[in-house]
Amino acid sequence: MKKKLVSLLTVSALTMAMLAGCGNAAADTATQTAETAETVADTATDVAETATEVAETVADAAPAGDLADKKVGVCIYQFADNFMTLFRNELESYLVSQGFSKDNITIVDGANDQATQTNQIQNFITQGVDVLIINPVNSSSAATITDLVVGANIPLVYINREPDADEEARWSSNGWNVTYVGCDARQSGTMQGEIIVDLGQETVDLNGDGKIQYVMVEGDPENVDAQYRTEFSVKALEDAGWTVDCLDDQVGNWDQATAQQLVANMLSAHPETEVVFCNNDAMALGALQSIEAAGRKVGEDIYLVGVDALTEALEDVIAGTMTGTVFNDHIAQSHGAADAAINYITGAGNEYYIGCDYVKVTTDNAQSVLDSLK
Repeated sequence: MKKKLVSLLTVSALTMAMLAGCGNAAADTATQTAETAETVADTATDVAETATEVAETVADAAPAGDLADKKVGVCIYQFADNFMTLFRNELESYLVSQGFSKDNITIVDGANDQATQTNQIQNFITQGVDVLIINPVNSSSAATITDLVVGANIPLVYINREPDADEEARWSSNGWNVTYVGCDARQSGTMQGEIIVDLGQETVDLNGDGKIQYVMVEGDPENVDAQYRTEFSVKALEDAGWTVDCLDDQVGNWDQATAQQLVANMLSAHPETEVVFCNNDAMALGALQSIEAAGRKVGEDIYLVGVDALTEALEDVIAGTMTGTVFNDHIAQSHGAADAAINYITGAGNEYYIGCDYVKVTTDNAQSVLDSLK
């Protein structure tokens, strides 16, 4: 399946901001100036190429007619999720900016219960919405959801939680109006591991035993994002030739308070812990509370990484109280989902997978990422 990368514009903008922020004309040598010019040129090329690609994906299906009377149903797995709050707010705002009436955009909270969400989907079908945008509670329920929605002849856009490859293959083989818009969680896990690897083994191996002792706090073991982030964060260390030792692996269900308690227990049982991996920033923030309560300091005697680039997490990265995070681009993803919905409504159709990139965030670029979100 062809993957359209819709967030390179965001990445390029962050790169340009970093280059501008680092410039000092009085001190730059001719070589540095040339290298910077070359990088800017490359970035400009990326922006131009991506603009063309995005245009081919969504602009060809510019709204044909008035969207104000079109009804959009949006199912979010859980309103309490920090990241999905950013996502749904941006989604609604962007849909309105594209011509939808706010009164015709209904967003519902699945309360992290698949039965509740399935009832909500059935209600939307009864109401005769023109398109459904669904962030499934359980990715494993995608086939059932797809059958319900396709059976009602309503286009379907999955977001954030990717159904498995077999399910996506069904859409293509049947020619259904179903697509997924989101990022590849394997990339986010790899970036988490790379943040640790970039520090150097001598730095991270605090006890000097030649191994990296780590603990893992997973989101939801059934969720493909949690699975991939768990697997690929550690794989990045192993691919770098590091020996790793998993001291504990627990499920935090994406929740800050749950993660706080889990990490408190982990650190008590395993004071030799050198790295704490968390599948998202909410859990990383909970982990940080327990790390500090244990009298330890990130960057000195332990390292901590998350995913999402929540504002509070970015501030912690800037302050040095979190080693790093990975920007889960809710802006590109929500806009991509809305554009896909418009394409279905206007009859243009979509690819079956519309992807975007994560961005690795450390002290080097955390301020730039934070500024871009204001």
